[in-house]
Amino acid sequence: MRVLVVEDELRTAALLQRGLTEEGYAVDVAADGMAAMWHATEFGYDVVVLDVLLPDLDGFEICRRLRTRDCWAPVLMLTARDAVMDRVRGLDAGADDYLTKPFSFVELSARLRALIRRGARERPTLLQVGDLRLDPAGRRAWRGETELELSPREFALLELFLRHPGQVLTRTHILEHVWDYAYEGVSNVVDQYVAYLRRKIDPPHGVKHLETVRGAGYRLRAAAAPGSG
Repeated sequence: MRVLVVEDELRTAALLQRGLTEEGYAVDVAADGMAAMWHATEFGYDVVVLDVLLPDLDGFEICRRLRTRDCWAPVLMLTARDAVMDRVRGLDAGADDYLTKPFSFVELSARLRALIRRGARERPTLLQVGDLRLDPAGRRAWRGETELELSPREFALLELFLRHPGQVLTRTHILEHVWDYAYEGVSNVVDQYVAYLRRKIDPPHGVKHLETVRGAGYRLRAAAAPGSG
């Protein structure tokens, strides 16, 4: 198994390289973002250990660039930060797991084994169906080249549809994933917000993409149909 360790702190990098080598891994070390990008795109790795704080590109940006270049090796992020939003940002950028410094090498090794068992799989950081695109980490969405102005709830609703293209989503499913189980507001809130979202993503662009499936729920078509009626 081949591991890429991206860490600019020499002592930590050396400890990781020695420990992983003793466990039978082939280990390469990169001390900055550009070196990490070169290694990861030139060689095939079974897993990447990626520090967040680096001298040029940070770990978030490296992970995002790797995913956009179809590099799907599992990524374990190392961070000295313990803020929830930092962890969320890393996962949104395409990381598979994270570990906060200081960490136990035994735990890191166990997490790497779990990631390797899971294997590489596509986890695109940009969701796209036709010309409809959404960046979960950047909180931005577009129809073609036009950026969409969405409320937080509309954004969450569009993200849900883009993660399930062509599938009929029931009102209950939408309510539980975009609101929560304890929601006690108006009963037709899903219909209201689907209507709000549809008015922003379909008629202005001459398509009928978000459709009502009578008696079942709503579906984002895998391919937009022409016409805005």
